[in-house]
Amino acid sequence: MTMEMTVREIVAACGGKLLCGDPDTMVTSVVTDSRKVTDGSLFVPLKGEKADAHTFLHAAFASGAAAALTQEHTRMEAEEAWIAVDSTQLALQHIAAAYRQRFSIPVVGITGSAGKTTTKEMTALALSAGYKVMKTGGNHNSQIGLPLMMFQFSREHEAAVVEMGISDFGEMARLAQVAEPKYAVMTNLGITHIGQLKTQENILREKLHITDRFTQGSVLFLNGDDPMLAGLRGKTGYEAVFYGTAPWCDFRAEGITVQGETTAFRCLAPGRESVEVILPVLGMHHVLDALAALAVAERLGVPLDRAAAALGDYRPLAMRQQIYHVNEVAVIDDSYNSSPGAAKSSLSVLAGFRAGRRVAVLADMLELGEYSRQAHFEVGVCAAESGVDILLTVGPEAKAVAEGARSVRSGIDCRVFDHNRQAAAELKSFLSPGDAVLVKGSRGMHTDEIVRALLQFPASVGTVRPAQ
Repeated sequence: MTMEMTVREIVAACGGKLLCGDPDTMVTSVVTDSRKVTDGSLFVPLKGEKADAHTFLHAAFASGAAAALTQEHTRMEAEEAWIAVDSTQLALQHIAAAYRQRFSIPVVGITGSAGKTTTKEMTALALSAGYKVMKTGGNHNSQIGLPLMMFQFSREHEAAVVEMGISDFGEMARLAQVAEPKYAVMTNLGITHIGQLKTQENILREKLHITDRFTQGSVLFLNGDDPMLAGLRGKTGYEAVFYGTAPWCDFRAEGITVQGETTAFRCLAPGRESVEVILPVLGMHHVLDALAALAVAERLGVPLDRAAAALGDYRPLAMRQQIYHVNEVAVIDDSYNSSPGAAKSSLSVLAGFRAGRRVAVLADMLELGEYSRQAHFEVGVCAAESGVDILLTVGPEAKAVAEGARSVRSGIDCRVFDHNRQAAAELKSFLSPGDAVLVKGSRGMHTDEIVRALLQFPASVGTVRPAQ
């Protein structure tokens, strides 16, 4: 079922003014990209620092839009519905919130400094053992992406899992007003976006706004292995369920083993028989993501054994620790994004490979402000301590990664580059069968370019296949 809202309902939701058009016109989709307009769309033109989508208003109507918001017009005469608002972005959020309130299904919000998308995917998968689940696509977790996902709700859905990401003050409070999660997961507390939020204490305070719309029966699920989140024990003011490896955690992993390209563990939960969990991915962080998913599923009434079995079907999304084998070289594509905590987790995955040589390609981690050099240096220390044989860095900030690595092992093979193409060419010059290579960097560094180059190497021989 597609979404349906009349222009009259949209105007009321966003407090706008209908400049022209029929208030009973039906809207069946909401888009911010004029190229995605179809018959019945509401076009929301956003105004950014570099571009103003108001220039595409007439093109949107020509493509079949039924209505459009505008913050640039106060008068208009046309057959189509033009709705004047003070801010098209805020109006989008208000409309999305109004639409979401039509549904009384349980909504689970996922936030944290790293691991949000994987935890969202695993939680939706675990819940699918008992519910028809709506989940946010990709990483649509922003001030624009999350509201757009609200319009994917339909009557067939019985639960929803939404990712909620922030980069500045006040953003989580707005997202909570839109999504109204009754349950929330906080994966960890790092220093992602600390350039804007200044301190970890501020990051925690802002992320806790995910609970702003909590009601009786709401639950916050927290990673007990994270020191700052563990410090919230008894201090949240609402029910908190902790997951992790510490003995006091409500949902606990024991007997963690890695074999081949799978990770297995036993999940212990209060008043429940333990269940075995086998994940087709590597890494301790995936154990924590799975524990969060199991805790949420159990609270929402899904038997643990069924939720655990569902997690066996998990597959990583594109550029998130996807493993390819190219002519007997393992390529770990973790190029979607990076942060200090995520980079260290990825290095632990690389360390788990029985490889000829372990090669790490680490590019700049962005938005770290005054903490940038120290954070990059510490990632370099982790790379050296985890047994990386050859380290390639890309970008000006990542030079500190090489410095950190050399501070631990002065003789470690470090190669510093300014551009992805240089790093890719270097890799092609020395990689050999049995090697494993990790590629990771912030989204703005486009390190997926390096992965694409590796997947074509060598073009004339061998095969490229994803890990099974």
